[in-house]
Amino acid sequence: MTPADTDRLVSWLVRRGLAGTSEHDLLRLFCEKCGAAGLPVNRALMFMDTLHPVHEGRIFFWRNDGGEDAGPVREYGPSTQGEVAAAWQRSPFFHLLQTGGEELRRRIGFGEAPDYLIIQEMKDAGHTDYILFVHRFAAEGTIGEMDCFYSAWSTKHPDGFSEANIAALRRLTPALGLAAKSASLARIAATVADVYLGRDAGRMVMEGRIQRGIADRIEAVLWFSDLRSFTAITDTARPVEIIPLLNDYADAVISAIQHAGGDVLKLIGDGTLAIFRADARGTACENALRAEADMRRRVAGLNERRKAEERPTTSVYVGLHVGAVFYGNIGSVDRLDFTVVGPAVNETSRIASMCRSVDRPLLISSAFASALPEKERGHLVSVGRFALRGVGRAQDLFTLDPELLPIRR
Repeated sequence: MTPADTDRLVSWLVRRGLAGTSEHDLLRLFCEKCGAAGLPVNRALMFMDTLHPVHEGRIFFWRNDGGEDAGPVREYGPSTQGEVAAAWQRSPFFHLLQTGGEELRRRIGFGEAPDYLIIQEMKDAGHTDYILFVHRFAAEGTIGEMDCFYSAWSTKHPDGFSEANIAALRRLTPALGLAAKSASLARIAATVADVYLGRDAGRMVMEGRIQRGIADRIEAVLWFSDLRSFTAITDTARPVEIIPLLNDYADAVISAIQHAGGDVLKLIGDGTLAIFRADARGTACENALRAEADMRRRVAGLNERRKAEERPTTSVYVGLHVGAVFYGNIGSVDRLDFTVVGPAVNETSRIASMCRSVDRPLLISSAFASALPEKERGHLVSVGRFALRGVGRAQDLFTLDPELLPIRR
C-alpha cells in the first residue's frame, strides 16, 4: 500500500463517517479496500463500549480466509463480573489499558510467542502476523464507558505485514475509529431518546421536535396504571426488594403496551402513562384492551415466580380513556418533557384511581366504551356512575365482564 493509497482511504473514511455508514459496513468495506490496495488483511475486528441498558458494547468482525464465522456483529454484556471479566482481563487489549500502551504486535509466523489466547488461535489458523491498537478518547469525548476504540488485524501472508503495511494501519485505524464513533454516537442518541422518552416521542425528538411549546393535537387512547397496595408493600418489604419489584412489574406493563403498538410516555413511581394513537378510535381501543389482557398474563406468570421465591407480589390497576390531547414539548427553555397534556389525561388518572374504590382491576370510560366495536362492547359491564375529582361531569364507568375473564385471559 502506497502513501497515496493511504491518503485516499483516509479521505474515504471521513466521507463514510459523515454519511453515517454503519460500523459493520465500515469494517467490511474498509478491509476490502485495504486488500485491493495491497494491504493483506485476512481477519479484523473492532469494538467500542456503548451506552445501553443491556449491552456494554458491540464487536464487529470481518474475515476472508474461509472457515466458520460466528457472525459479523456480537453484543457483549458487563465485563466486570464472572467469566466475561476473567476473559477480558486475560486479553491483550486489557494489558494495553493497564500498561498505557497503544499497540501490540506479534509476528507469530516468525518465532514470536503467541502469549495470549486470541493470538494462539490466530497462529493455529495459519496467520503469520497480528497487531492490535487501542485509541483512547479524551475525557470530554467519552460517554459512559465508551472511552476507547479497539481494533485488531491479522494476515496469513508468508511475509506477514510489511513495515509499510504497519505504517498504513497506524495512520488508518484512528480515522476508522472516528467514523465508527460517529455511527455509534448516533445509535446512542437514539437509544437514550427511546429508553427515556418512549419510542414515538424519542423518534420525534431525534427528528428535531425539541422546540418548547410545539405540540400536536391528536386523538389517543390513554392508559394510566399503577400497582395495587404499593405503599403497603414499601412499608413492609425489605428495602432491597423495592427496586426489583418495580422493575419486574414495569417490565410486564411496558412490554405488553409496546407489543400492542402503544407508546409509554412516563413512569411516575409505580405508575405508567401510555398512549395508543387513535387515528381509528375503535382499533386503538382494541389494541389497548389487547395490551391489558397481555399484561395480565405476564403479571400472572411473574406472580407465580415471585411467590416461589418468597418475594412480595401485587397486581396492576388500569384506567382507559380516549380523547383529544396535546402531544409535544412542555417545560422551560432548558428543561423539556415530551408528553401529553389536556383534560383527558387528568380524567384517565382519576379513572385509574377509582379502581381501588370499586375493587376492580380495570376501569373504562364511557367514551372508550362507545368507541369500541359492538362485539367488544358486549364484553363490558357498568360499575356505576361517578363524579371524578377535578372532572366537571359525572360519567358511567365500565369494566370487563368478570365471567368472561377466564376465557379472555
